[in-house]
Amino acid sequence: MTRETRTLPDLPPGSLDTAFVIQGYDELVVHDTVWDEHSHPFHELLWNQHGASTAVVGSRAWTITPTLGLWMPAGTPHSGSAVAGTWFRAGFFGVGTTSSISDTPVAVEITPLLRLLLERLGEPGLPAVSRAATEVLVLDVVAPSPRELLVHVPTSALLRPIADAVREDPGDPRTLTDWAGALGVSPRTISRAFNTETGTSFARWVAAVRAQHAVGLLTRGWDVETVAEQVGYRSASAFGAAFRRTTGLTPGMFRGR
Repeated sequence: MTRETRTLPDLPPGSLDTAFVIQGYDELVVHDTVWDEHSHPFHELLWNQHGASTAVVGSRAWTITPTLGLWMPAGTPHSGSAVAGTWFRAGFFGVGTTSSISDTPVAVEITPLLRLLLERLGEPGLPAVSRAATEVLVLDVVAPSPRELLVHVPTSALLRPIADAVREDPGDPRTLTDWAGALGVSPRTISRAFNTETGTSFARWVAAVRAQHAVGLLTRGWDVETVAEQVGYRSASAFGAAFRRTTGLTPGMFRGR
């Protein structure tokens, strides 16, 4: 499959004219696409009309879906990728005219209301008065989400073999006890290391990796039962429940989008 790599500049906040309040951008990605690390002079709200994309900041990797967007503050170095067929959208928020909802990258729930408002800003010929009113509403409703598709990738010598294995094969069935035996340490040692490095437990970390991988497979059109098997669930129903807890959509709903 063809893969495209794009290079963008590192631009600090204020380095370009960002007098606009909110400016939209969208693109249907034809090939699997990778963006090298870069930064913008404006804040950015990333979301997808359909499909899946990823944004990476340091050791943190977010998956972006039609219901879970990502707020990227101006000047934040980040890289990204998108699966072929993804229709990604972005709202650029002028630094001089808007306040940041967060000084660090954070997930944003793309509610039906927020989606309608953002789509309205993209309508051609929208009167200035209507645009200003819509921008005020967007700024009022956009907010961090308690739910996110985020994986902190551990880098320590102890956890790296686990992280590499699970990210390579999210269906890897090895438990905390199995890994402890393989690495010659206690399960408690691994558990503490995961909480210290990633801020979550081993089980939740694995669930997040599986959800991210599942999003990519569903975007490519894989059926739900096959995806469930690939990411380590014994049944489609168990996978569906876990997927909905994380993304807010059932696998079938996401695949339809």
